[in-house]
Amino acid sequence: MLTTRLDTDRIQAVRRVIDPVFLDSPLYRCDALEPVLGCAVSVKLETANPVRCFKGRGTEVIADGLGSGAVVCASAGNLGQALAWSGGRRGLDVTVVAARSAPAAKLDRIRALGGRLELVDGDFEQARERAADIARHDSIRLVEDSLDLETCEGAATIGLELVEQAPSADAVLIALGGGAMATGVGHVLKSLAPGVEVICVQPLGAPAMTLSWRQRRVVTTDSAETIADGVARRFPIPEVLDDLLQVADDAVLVREESITTGMRLLLDHAGLVAEPSAALGVAAVLEDRERFAGRHVVTIICGSNVDPEAYRAGPAANRTAEGPGRRMSCPPAADHRHPSPGRSDHHLR
Repeated sequence: MLTTRLDTDRIQAVRRVIDPVFLDSPLYRCDALEPVLGCAVSVKLETANPVRCFKGRGTEVIADGLGSGAVVCASAGNLGQALAWSGGRRGLDVTVVAARSAPAAKLDRIRALGGRLELVDGDFEQARERAADIARHDSIRLVEDSLDLETCEGAATIGLELVEQAPSADAVLIALGGGAMATGVGHVLKSLAPGVEVICVQPLGAPAMTLSWRQRRVVTTDSAETIADGVARRFPIPEVLDDLLQVADDAVLVREESITTGMRLLLDHAGLVAEPSAALGVAAVLEDRERFAGRHVVTIICGSNVDPEAYRAGPAANRTAEGPGRRMSCPPAADHRHPSPGRSDHHLR
């Protein structure tokens, strides 16, 4: 029996407070990707909404519960957009703290949606500290993605839809950053479809949560170097890790080249614009084709707020000899993966 912070009945209930524009996102088989990846692929498209990512599901739950007042959050870009959208529709005063290095397109969108934006030097962790300082000083609500249960509950509604939409899936590949989507979707799948394999995917350059899952304790890192800014966290949240340990069957790391190639494959073969975090599932298949051969996998395209430069190259330390702007071929399997468990013969049901 699962003993996470989440409750399936509560997840069912929060669907009623989420604006329908974020619900029932399409899921469909992507036949064009199957010859390339060697497995049946379905994509769950979480980008056809006003903030072009899944975060609006959780911010809708938060904003509905607050009703009025002021809130502040730290964001790599997507949570800030979603909170500005949900808060703006309900008259909330929204402040978003972000790293100065965050993608300009995401920062511009936060401003356009009415959020007050404060930029800090450093990375997401510095933004997180500053947001906490603002909340204490102004006595306002601090929204902490993944720690605040509403963010996990909102993301978990994706899992409810997967159970209905993908009855033949063998595995679901979930981008892993702070853990809201992984724990939310994972909880629902383990509650309602325990035979499906829940696989979390994280960049090799930002491995804190994956290392923590493998060692069953919080592991922090000194840096997070990846083009997948949305999952670039260095300090896992203990409560979230506790949940993840119960719902994830595996956590794998993928290289920058695989992420970039995954983005390009989604664009070229599926016509989908995917930000780096959204391509992690495809990257995982690229790096371990044998594991997924002949299976039906679902990957969640969790965001499309992408800087075009991300299609060209990752961090300088990870660029190939071809250099930026050159097309990369699909990379061979890497040797840093966690050992894979045996495949499941069960299906979503």
